Amino acid sequence: MDAATGHHGPMTSLDTIRRAPKVLLHDHLDGGLRPATVVDLAAETGYTDLPTTDVAELGRWFTRGADRKSLELYLETFAHTVGVMQTKDALERVAAECAEDLGADGIVYAEVRFAPELHTTRGLSLDEIVEAVLAGFRRGAATSTAAGHPIDVRTLVTAMRTASHSLEIAELAVRWRDAGVVGFDIAGAEAGFPPTRHLDAFQYIARENFHITIHAGESFGLPSIWEALQWCGAERLGHGVRIVDDIAVLPDGTARLGRLAEYVRDRRVPLEMCPTSNVHTGAAPSIAEHPIDLLRRLQFRVTVNTDDRLMSRVTLSGEFAVLSEAFGYSLNDVRWLTINAMKSAFARFDERLELIERVIKPGYATLAAETADAEGLGGPIPDPYAADPYAADPGPGR
Repeated sequence: MDAATGHHGPMTSLDTIRRAPKVLLHDHLDGGLRPATVVDLAAETGYTDLPTTDVAELGRWFTRGADRKSLELYLETFAHTVGVMQTKDALERVAAECAEDLGADGIVYAEVRFAPELHTTRGLSLDEIVEAVLAGFRRGAATSTAAGHPIDVRTLVTAMRTASHSLEIAELAVRWRDAGVVGFDIAGAEAGFPPTRHLDAFQYIARENFHITIHAGESFGLPSIWEALQWCGAERLGHGVRIVDDIAVLPDGTARLGRLAEYVRDRRVPLEMCPTSNVHTGAAPSIAEHPIDLLRRLQFRVTVNTDDRLMSRVTLSGEFAVLSEAFGYSLNDVRWLTINAMKSAFARFDERLELIERVIKPGYATLAAETADAEGLGGPIPDPYAADPYAADPGPGR
């Protein structure tokens, strides 16, 4: 272990990362369409507002439109993806392709979120919308598994914080909890739309013993995080980048945590961090200056995610690769971050434990042995986290 950086072993190649079992907690369904699918669905559904029907150019357009250093401007690009996702067939296709794409990237467990209220333009009911998406995830996961990439895809139902339907959406999430929905979220512009506007929805979720994650601390600061945790009962923070505003790095390199940052770390509140998206929205100035490495070194419960694969033109493997390049992450660092994510998932405890012990740990052990042999080390890389009580404990909040 490098005492200065906390990293274990050599940097990890993109090819190795792709083969590693990974876990994704923060990915938006309407932010991950294939550009070709957007074009196809626009033609099928009569959507005529696309800026171009050239597939390659459309993909570049989405990324240019998203990379404007503003969350509000970033969100404008979603008008076109949501615009073509207004029929059952379209929703099912997008969900199926999502599962296939995530599986092909080596993801073994994913929680993909979407806002049903955005897909009612053509008369679909909220329940029909959720049913179509869940059917798509089941179909895509089956296809991925048959192709040798087993994946378990769950759903987070999201309410828009700029609207007033959150209680209805919370009730919808609970209604489908036994069919694949594992939690409730709110998303959208943070500034001017605090999570406390939706207290009735969060209180309902809490009474139903269900799960809550909240977009907080992305484009707005510490008050958004504090409200999400202390008023709304968030178990995880979507992004949470601005928690770094409550951390002072002293001249000698040590860090002093404020009360809120200390609470987040002590309570093991998971941070659903999305590095490239955070750069595009202006939440972080660059990957090299992203607070994720500081937070990881300070032992916050950091997880790595994609947010919007189309808009930011990313994969989870790619996100780990750019972090490896920027911060020297090794295979064991990727493993640690992956186990963080699985421990923080909203699946049942026994399901989390099963994936950690039977899929994730063996998968990394195999890759570590192969990497060691390739480098002439003569055996598997020692597991630097073997004595880490947090790595061994897949329980919630620890």
